[in-house]
Amino acid sequence: MEFWKEHGKLRVALMAVLFAVGLGLIIGGWRMTGQLAGLGWMLLGLVLLLAALAIYNKPFENPKGKK
Repeated sequence: MEFWKEHGKLRVALMAVLFAVGLGLIIGGWRMTGQLAGLGWMLLGLVLLLAALAIYNKPFENPKGKK
C-alpha cells in the first residue's frame, strides 16, 4: 500500500502518539501493583506499542507476488 509512503508526516505523528500513550499506559499500569486494572492498562499499552511498530513497518512490506 502506497498510503504510508506518501503520507510520511502523518505516519510519524501517529507513531509518536501511539508510542507515547502506550508507554504511559505501561508505566501507569506498572505502578498499580496488585490490581487487575493495572494488568489491563499494561496490555492495552502493549497493543498500542505493537500498533506503532506495525505502522512503522508498513511502507517496507513487499507486495504479495513481487520481490
